Amino acid sequence: MGCLRPFVFLFVVIPYSLASVTVYSQIPLGQATQSASAATYTAPAAYDTTVLNPPPVPPNLSTQLYLSLPATSNNVSLSQPLKGSFLGFSIEFSVISQVCASSPALSVLSFIQVPFLNLMSNIRQRAGEVRIRVGGNTQETASLVDSLPDGDMALKEPSNLNDPTSTPALRYTADALYMLGNISSLVDVKWFLGIPFNDTTNLRLQIAEVGETVLDSGGYLLGFQVGNEPDLYAAHGVRPSAYSPYDYFGEFGILVDAVDNDNSIPVKNNLVVPSVSGTWTLEDVFNTGIVNSYDSSLGYLAVEHYPTDNCYAQYGIGSPVDPQTVFPDYLNHTSAISLVAPYLNASSYAASVSKPFVMMETNTASCGGFPGLSDSFGAAMWAVDYALQMGAVGFWGAMLHVGGQDNYYNVSTPPPTNQSSYHQWTVGSVFYSSVFVAEALGPSGNARLVDLTNALTSPSDATTPPVTSIYTPAYAVYENGAPARLVVFNFVTDTTGSSTIQFTFELGGGSVPGSVQVKYLLAPSVSNKDNITWAGQTFGSTFGSDGRFQGLPYTTTIPCSTPTNSCTVPLPAPCIALIFLTSSAYAESSPSTTVTFATTAVTQTWNTATIDPTALATSNGLSGKERDQLASTSRENGAASAVAGVRVGLGLLGMGVGAWMGGGGTWW
Repeated sequence: MGCLRPFVFLFVVIPYSLASVTVYSQIPLGQATQSASAATYTAPAAYDTTVLNPPPVPPNLSTQLYLSLPATSNNVSLSQPLKGSFLGFSIEFSVISQVCASSPALSVLSFIQVPFLNLMSNIRQRAGEVRIRVGGNTQETASLVDSLPDGDMALKEPSNLNDPTSTPALRYTADALYMLGNISSLVDVKWFLGIPFNDTTNLRLQIAEVGETVLDSGGYLLGFQVGNEPDLYAAHGVRPSAYSPYDYFGEFGILVDAVDNDNSIPVKNNLVVPSVSGTWTLEDVFNTGIVNSYDSSLGYLAVEHYPTDNCYAQYGIGSPVDPQTVFPDYLNHTSAISLVAPYLNASSYAASVSKPFVMMETNTASCGGFPGLSDSFGAAMWAVDYALQMGAVGFWGAMLHVGGQDNYYNVSTPPPTNQSSYHQWTVGSVFYSSVFVAEALGPSGNARLVDLTNALTSPSDATTPPVTSIYTPAYAVYENGAPARLVVFNFVTDTTGSSTIQFTFELGGGSVPGSVQVKYLLAPSVSNKDNITWAGQTFGSTFGSDGRFQGLPYTTTIPCSTPTNSCTVPLPAPCIALIFLTSSAYAESSPSTTVTFATTAVTQTWNTATIDPTALATSNGLSGKERDQLASTSRENGAASAVAGVRVGLGLLGMGVGAWMGGGGTWW
């Protein structure tokens, strides 16, 4: 049994040993405690402690900036309407049982990871929904099976020896898809899935057949990706060396025919192409006629792209890249502009054929990201700028990729299984980016973006933007023809306070409000991994989160000047400021409450008896003659023990999912 079908509540039976042992300060998941490093623990990439040096303060930094903000959108070149769910997540198929669910070591039952639900709830409450793509390289080799050993929902197998990235083959059960449906029923996640495309002579359409049955009826299915980076098939040894866009076009036609002839796939118009990575251009594929030929089968056009890669360090492919050397490249507006530049024509083309244009997979660097960079506050700032720039030039949405514990760039990572009884989750810096974008765009679906960086001026030149404006990009969000929010960056790190920017804006053709509300995304340095706060709240440090914000939210109120029709907002170095121009815009993006979930379920299910430390302090213990009545602290077969069962339910209780334990006796 995997996840229950359909979802009513999640119910886990966990064995519990009643051996007479004492465990001091046992901390279950979700309970706060002081953290301490394990002396012998060597961190995988997701918990790496590398900290880079921030770049120096740019010379001649303009610390006073001015912006004349048009009061209406009449003469403003705005983006298409966007949703707050714009910056979603891409989860590698092979790790969904780690990221989304867990199978306790002593039980064949699976349960949804509650910290994951809490994290998604934070996005849903701000954006109205969450977008997630489940796929990646492992979608290509995935095969649906009836069952797997020990009740697992997904199982990796030996990889293709010709594949330099060592992508594992994958078997999965229908429980994986039912789990996605259960998650959606709780936190309104909308999913992209991938149809395996490694063998078009033996297509495996089961993920579409079951996926539509489970997800489409609830409106939770966005579409099916056909091919993950097909332009790399030849390099990965899964197609001949001469494999071309026209070959992909022909194979896509085979799949379309198969879908059209499959009565178990009722929806025929939600396929996603071509998801190339850059070896081919999008135009190379579009020029085959694929969109015109299969317009009625297509739901989205997509691309995948990373600024660079760390493949040499991971697989010995390509050239080595030094994270410290490239770190400054992520810390200015030029990065975002250069990343979207190759897709300006494609975004216009997608709009002309009425297809949403999606960045299906991205992050700081492919092959897992960089130590010290991909999990830094600078990466969070970069991801916000990149996302807003994509939105401004015509993208419908983008997905930050999430892998396993060997990746530096994850938005969140559960603790290693053998540490889940005393460690919580680690929330990556780029998860704050998604929260920020959700509030910046809001849940209305009417947000329209414009990049106003080139409209910034300084006291020394009132006609052109200062040279250092690349470190202080600015965006406006319009709703219903009027400005609703401003987003302004300060990419500079300066602990002296001398690089705080005074950002002054006026409302051209209108009047500023009496005051504005400002939320800050802050950290002491762009190099920081911890001490990141959004409006005064944090997800904690490594192994320190249950997916819920910690601390009290704080919003700064900035008075405006009616005589000068202007407002001045300070921008500490570094930060991103979200400026709310109306009370309705603030209320729309700021949830008064967030539905959260709580549990004490852990994978350590033996030797967990506890005693009040205050009682222990006054206890004389037991005499030696009583020792033969005690059970062993080990799990060897000969140990004396009394085994009982404690039933832990993860059910929908009031506004959350709570854990309860039966009291007053032993439950068998």
